[in-house]
Order: sequence, then structure tokens, then C-alpha cells
Amino acid sequence: MPRIELDVQQLPFGIEALVEQAGRAGEVVLTRHGQPVAKIVPVVSHTDLKPRVPKFGSAKGYLTVPDNFDEPLEDFRPYMDPEAP
Repeated sequence: MPRIELDVQQLPFGIEALVEQAGRAGEVVLTRHGQPVAKIVPVVSHTDLKPRVPKFGSAKGYLTVPDNFDEPLEDFRPYMDPEAP
């Protein structure tokens, strides 16, 4: 994408034109004494983005389930075993 650089002294006149240029060119960089200080970029709508399709198995190895996962918790033992202290 081409890049447009303008000095901030040019801003009071033609801001609407800068917004139009950003929409066409992709971005407009505002500079002060040759140093970039701001950027005008077009807004990307969520409808413009391609939906991400999850890849099955992509999180493999990130989560491990312990062997005793299905065993009752000690904190719940009184509710499950009425004879327990």
C-alpha cells in the first residue's frame, strides 16, 4: 500500500480530503518536522474480514487432564457419603 506523508500544518484545510486519501491509499501519515506523529487509516469492518475456521487439534498439548479427573472431590464427600465425618 502506498504511504502518504503530510505535515500537520496542512491539517486545518482539507481534513476531509485526507480522510478520502486514507480510504483510497490505505493510510496517511501526519508528520511534524519530518517525524511521524499520527496516522489516518481506513476502518476495517468485521464484514470485510474473512472468518477464521478453527483447525481441529490445533490446541493439542496445551491442556492435560489428570487421570483422577472423574473421581469425586474430597470437599463433596459429606454430600455423597452420609456416613462420612
